[in-house]
Amino acid sequence: MTPPLIAAAVLSLAQILDASPATDWRLLDPEDTVYLELPSGRVVIELASAYSPKAAAAVRGLVRDGYFDGSAVIRSQDNYVVQWARAEDDPKARAMVSKKVAPEFSRAMDAKLPFTRLAYPDTYAPEVGFSGGFPVARDPKKKQTWLVHCYGSVGVGRDNSADSGNGSELYAVIGQSPRGLDRNITLVGRVVQGIEKLSVIPRGPGPMGFYEKPAEWTPIRSVKLAADVPPAQRLNLEALKTESATFKTVIESRANRKEEWFHDPVGRIGVCNVPLPVRLKP
Repeated sequence: MTPPLIAAAVLSLAQILDASPATDWRLLDPEDTVYLELPSGRVVIELASAYSPKAAAAVRGLVRDGYFDGSAVIRSQDNYVVQWARAEDDPKARAMVSKKVAPEFSRAMDAKLPFTRLAYPDTYAPEVGFSGGFPVARDPKKKQTWLVHCYGSVGVGRDNSADSGNGSELYAVIGQSPRGLDRNITLVGRVVQGIEKLSVIPRGPGPMGFYEKPAEWTPIRSVKLAADVPPAQRLNLEALKTESATFKTVIESRANRKEEWFHDPVGRIGVCNVPLPVRLKP
């Protein structure tokens, strides 16, 4: 059974998760799960279809067309992002220049969307919390909600035009949360496994971390949807439901650290510092 909140402060994260009921976990949807294969191994991305349906559909289409097979990590900026795409002079990349996708910087609040509000104040939004496994923010007065930039968040690169982000260039946050990007660029998901394979990629020497020579790129061997991979080759990952009692216990335990090592518990936590546990299905 789930540990009571009163005990959360003295339990480790592993203990809380070990005591969680199976009903507090959800399997990742294979249609929303992307496998990005690097020379160092697999990176798993979950698409946020409820918040960015157009962008998620665009990414699915590109993945199924094999667009990212043979692409590369072309940028690694310290304390910021890694970005992957095809070479600018690649015929497939040139064909994508004119493609437009409506921006999904935010969406209307919807009572059907679960929302676990974080009790602590946030600098960038009136309210922050978690929805469907993703860190989110919202403004009740404007009736808007949006995904926020945390470590591991995956976004759609764009030019100055708001609709120029068509899914052909993607990035993952590998540094401190760049929350100033919120509502200025479409977030399409988050890395749920393998972010360490992206964060250790050597930094690019050029402006904004771009590599100056193709020889410096990290090749991407293939990108596939889990739904298109034989079941035996899939990772049966499940994520802790962010509307579950166990997750609320996780928040309490992280905000009020009472393990022996901590001498001065902070008593609060930011939306990007709450862990979002993912595990292989037992």
